[in-house]
Amino acid sequence: MKRKLQPTHFIFIALILLSFGIANAQTKAPYSAKNKTVKVYLTAKGTDNKLTQTETLHFTDKPQPVETEVAVFVDPSKTFQTMLGIGGALTDAAAETFYKLPKDKQRELLTAYYDKDKGIGYTLGRTNIQSCDFSSSSYSYVKDGDAALKSFDISHDKQYRIPFIKEVTAAAGGKLTLFVSPWSPPAWMKTNNNVLHGGKLKHEYDQPWANFYVKFINAYEKAGIPVWGLTVQNEPMATQTWESCLYTAEDERDFIKNFLGPTLTKAGLAGKKLIAWDHNRDLMYQRASTILEDPAAAKYVWGIGFH
Repeated sequence: MKRKLQPTHFIFIALILLSFGIANAQTKAPYSAKNKTVKVYLTAKGTDNKLTQTETLHFTDKPQPVETEVAVFVDPSKTFQTMLGIGGALTDAAAETFYKLPKDKQRELLTAYYDKDKGIGYTLGRTNIQSCDFSSSSYSYVKDGDAALKSFDISHDKQYRIPFIKEVTAAAGGKLTLFVSPWSPPAWMKTNNNVLHGGKLKHEYDQPWANFYVKFINAYEKAGIPVWGLTVQNEPMATQTWESCLYTAEDERDFIKNFLGPTLTKAGLAGKKLIAWDHNRDLMYQRASTILEDPAAAKYVWGIGFH
């Protein structure tokens, strides 16, 4: 005769399995911090300490902490995503200021930021497509009304920014992971006819604006600056007093799947890493969900950026 199991039986079985799992886990050798060390580096204002190694600490095994003690537990055997790199923005402001420095100070700055042995070894960088809030003035690479982009010219960037990025790349050992971002399309492409104060991309310029990214990437690479990736728009939900342009999640999704993604692919730039959002963390889930739950848009997107 078959016996019918009651709910309490399932609870009992679950407890047995849980107990077995705990007992089994306790048979593993505990991790020991013995003979582990960490080097301490100090940077302090008003002192000579600039990434100066001050001491070496030695870890020791610690007994069971009490309930009220703050503790962080790290399991070095568990790893997750890898770190691509750490870096900074390579804007017009940074470039123009750099070339105002004496040569010895320029070398000192490059060494401090990009030398992997004598500095902090930055390997990642971001630069702006057209002007941004870190430019000394607003400018565009094309003439007003040129939807065919026949007047496209990056001569403005050749004075300071392109030479600066090349010097940075050399200081980083010849390899820099660079991605690019627009702050605003040209004023005549926007609903407010202004590169400042938000506004949106007019739909009749969706394709010309997608072509603009390709023009920029190709022009920079022709100038000797490899581009690893790009974001669709810097801070797409912020109306700023400087260069800005608004995209809702649906706007960005549709622009990616209908224009920017296909245009990059057609131009042979499908290998460039396309990053969506590029704004604050608090609204990131809604933006990511809207874009990545649409397969036609998601297939073009490498990742979701926030800052």
